Amino acid sequence: MAVVAMKRRQYPRNGALEALLRGFSIEVMPRTAAKVADFRALLPAGTRIYLAHIDGTPFDDMLATARRLSQQGFAVMPHFPARLIRDRAVLTEWIDRYRQEAGVDQALVLAGGISRPQGAFDNSMELLDTGLFDDFTRIHVAGHPEGNRDVAPDGAPQILLDALRWKQDFARRKGLEMAIVTQFAFESAPVIEWADSLIEAGITLPVHIGVAGPAKLQTLIRFAIACGVGPSLRVLQKRARDVRKLLLPFTPDEFLNDIAAHKAAHPEFNISRVHFFPLGGIKAATEWTRDHSGDSATRPEQN
Repeated sequence: MAVVAMKRRQYPRNGALEALLRGFSIEVMPRTAAKVADFRALLPAGTRIYLAHIDGTPFDDMLATARRLSQQGFAVMPHFPARLIRDRAVLTEWIDRYRQEAGVDQALVLAGGISRPQGAFDNSMELLDTGLFDDFTRIHVAGHPEGNRDVAPDGAPQILLDALRWKQDFARRKGLEMAIVTQFAFESAPVIEWADSLIEAGITLPVHIGVAGPAKLQTLIRFAIACGVGPSLRVLQKRARDVRKLLLPFTPDEFLNDIAAHKAAHPEFNISRVHFFPLGGIKAATEWTRDHSGDSATRPEQN
């Protein structure tokens, strides 16, 4: 008996959303990447794939994953978490091996997901100040639309703005391409307000907005609490009170449509790309992007 292939669900065309999704990126870890036989079956050629370095992950696993993704034709951007790096010698080794063995020439430089340094570095500025990243073609840094409790426990935004201003000046001095990639959020209005506040503060780096891919509501709430997501957590909590929606997957449609509509109305808006955290699985996230990207899915256009 012949097997009939099921058609994918068709969504109405949304030019603003398609434009926003052009050049999207996605984040993976070695253990999640290992479950995907071939990323070329899921992602457009050249897509930027961030490689998250979680405390306890052996560097050799990071390197092997970076090498594999690079060989499959993707732009690999590994995390360099300052608080997990013991000293300059270790940082030098990581950079040299990534570059020589996996062809890596871009990096996300950040403090890291732990509150206390395990070695000589406390923050991303100290890593950048070593001069070891000067020959990279592109550096991304972290942004926090809802604050960063590790850096500013009292929510003081000036500390975070000053850090971003320092990084922007660094990129200009070194002639590096730089962008801000953010933690995921679920409510558009605070994100739009935060992005506008960067421009008002003189920070003109493009913003790649973090978005949680489709996932069970319980999964997202768990990750949101663990990652310090702030006010927009109420979007998930409100949905959780509706028993009819509790078991349905939560998708980023409303959030991204709001951002896309705002950008279409304000072309100078500084959110330029979307970065997916595939909290409900890599396949679910990539299928959502294919369903909503139109022909833009075939054009990574990294910047």
